[in-house]
Amino acid sequence: MRRMTFELSREHEEFRRSVREFAEAEIAPHAARWDREHHFPVDVVQKMGALGLFGLTSPEEYGGAGDDGDFTSLCVAIEEIGRVDQSMGITLQAGVGLGINPILTYGTDAQKQQWLPALVAGEQLAGFGLTEPGAGSDAGATRTRAELVGDEWVVDGAKQFITNSGSSITSLVTVTARTGTREDGRPEISAIMVPAGTPGFTAEKAYDKLGWHASDTHPLSFADARVPADHLLGERGRGYAQFLATLDDGRVAISALSVGCIQACLDMSVAYAGERQTFGGPIGRKQGVAFQVADLEVMLHASRMLTYRAAAMKDAGAPYREFKQAAAVAKLYSTESAVTATRIATQVFGGYGFMEEYPVARFYRDAKVLEVGEGTSEVQRMLIARGLGLPVE
Repeated sequence: MRRMTFELSREHEEFRRSVREFAEAEIAPHAARWDREHHFPVDVVQKMGALGLFGLTSPEEYGGAGDDGDFTSLCVAIEEIGRVDQSMGITLQAGVGLGINPILTYGTDAQKQQWLPALVAGEQLAGFGLTEPGAGSDAGATRTRAELVGDEWVVDGAKQFITNSGSSITSLVTVTARTGTREDGRPEISAIMVPAGTPGFTAEKAYDKLGWHASDTHPLSFADARVPADHLLGERGRGYAQFLATLDDGRVAISALSVGCIQACLDMSVAYAGERQTFGGPIGRKQGVAFQVADLEVMLHASRMLTYRAAAMKDAGAPYREFKQAAAVAKLYSTESAVTATRIATQVFGGYGFMEEYPVARFYRDAKVLEVGEGTSEVQRMLIARGLGLPVE
């Protein structure tokens, strides 16, 4: 196991600066308009790909960073993109963690050669179809079915809340589906890759969401959607376990997105508290404001430390149970802190914080879903309790 360190290396900090420069030049000036217009900026996503952000965890043979990249680098990139726009941050997080990584981890050589180069380059995106109308946190209640008929899988069912699933550059969605019944009577869940454009596979109208307006999110339907038998991803019957492991990585990445949110709230609050004048001086002179901003600083440092500790464990190959626990802790604390941070920032801005012309309003709307995606706060508490040996259900 590699040595773990929770301090970012000089290379990571240099990489952070390069991503921040990109984010401030290519994303920040347009984020408010994209949010207002519910616009998914494909051209900017592909610029992120050209910068190498989608390939940070992939080998060089597929166009990735190879030894020059790692999971920590991905978290740095997500944090910096999320600091200016949470929608583009989740696009990157889902594109890598939910689109690329399942194929990279469980795919055959042929599957990797077919799908990864374009995904790693950011030329295409892939989605991760787990959640259903009746199966969210209880993913084992999956109702989507896939029957092997001859040399094809026939997929029928529905998924919901699926990121990167219906854009003009979406190439496929990997979905969990019932493929049979186990000896103990439980459903056999497998993962099937369904390419965009497959007859019977429809990305329905995009959601009208509270936040993340510039990200691509759709409900999906499958009606006699047929794909070749070799589109099974990983071992038959192991799809549920594969996706659970994928979610552990995703929780750390969502934590990084939350850190970006908290950093943005802190930056905006410090600047506004120093500029806004009341009663003959800046509001930052008042303890009622200053103490709230100080709390943001504490939440930022704690969230960042928990996030990069978990990322370092991932890169070092820490035992799975230890990493799983660290991922749940980071996700729970960072996401709940991000929601609190947006509330504090909005309060610091007062009435202006309620106006859409100020970014704090957008971050306020964007933050809530952080406590929901990749496992709700309640699920994280359940996982943490189980990790402590408690028989919680």
